[in-house]
Amino acid sequence: MVSLSPNSTSDRSPSRVMLALSNGRRFAKTHKSIVVGAIMVGFVVAMAALAPVLSPYSPTRIHPLDRLAGVGSPGYLLGADQQGRDILSRLMWGARSSLAIAVLPLTIAGILGLVLGSVAGYIGKLPETLIMRSMDVVFGLPPILLAIAVAATLGPGLVNLVISLSIVLLPPMTRVTFQVVTTLKEQPFVDAAKVSGATTPQIIFDQIIPNSLAPVIAYGASLAGSMVVFGAGISFIGLGIQPPQADWGRMINDGREVLDLHPHVSTLPGLAIFILAAGFNFLGDGLRDLLDPRMRM
Repeated sequence: MVSLSPNSTSDRSPSRVMLALSNGRRFAKTHKSIVVGAIMVGFVVAMAALAPVLSPYSPTRIHPLDRLAGVGSPGYLLGADQQGRDILSRLMWGARSSLAIAVLPLTIAGILGLVLGSVAGYIGKLPETLIMRSMDVVFGLPPILLAIAVAATLGPGLVNLVISLSIVLLPPMTRVTFQVVTTLKEQPFVDAAKVSGATTPQIIFDQIIPNSLAPVIAYGASLAGSMVVFGAGISFIGLGIQPPQADWGRMINDGREVLDLHPHVSTLPGLAIFILAAGFNFLGDGLRDLLDPRMRM
């Protein structure tokens, strides 16, 4: 019998660590966009997750004597707004709503788009005509105007904002899924499922949708940055997140009246929007190249 000594086990562990580090460096070098995007988005996610612990004050707490305190003022690292609310605290808590605006509409529209696009692409005929022509009507409208119209109809608030952005995202997500499915349905594994006696719903949910996930996720990730900007814009005009809840778009609107003398009130939330949107764009481009190289522009 051959026994492994403790030394042989310990010698193997460093090699595994070195291999993991080597693979990590290789991945980072090959997919720089994913790494940069993950760092930027991860920073905002950490800021949102740690807001209850690290924020100096409540985001709604008013300090009248400290109105418009400048950046670096005692007790206010990033200053205060015209009501004396700590900007750093509001940025940290506002990150939560911005992340929700980016992720939730994509998730909802992605699931619905997968189902509708798969049904239209695989079955064709009447379902294709009804689904795709309906999507074309919505797709022909300017996205931001459509989002504003739906938000104005439903009323302000996070839930209604998510619904309005989901409606905006549904047509492109359905169209991408439809294009992928029209190619997948000609593949041998679909023919094999038909021969085995699988029904149409079984083929759609067991074969078509799982194999459509990669390109749909890659495309959806590239839209997350736009959702951050859209959501902030709708909140800016008063149809999104309502006060006193912290929101970056609303913070920009609150600071525009003092923009000439105290630009930090508006520029800091604007910078936060830029960082998150750019991070999602980098991450989306990298995931698109990684998961579906055919979608590379």
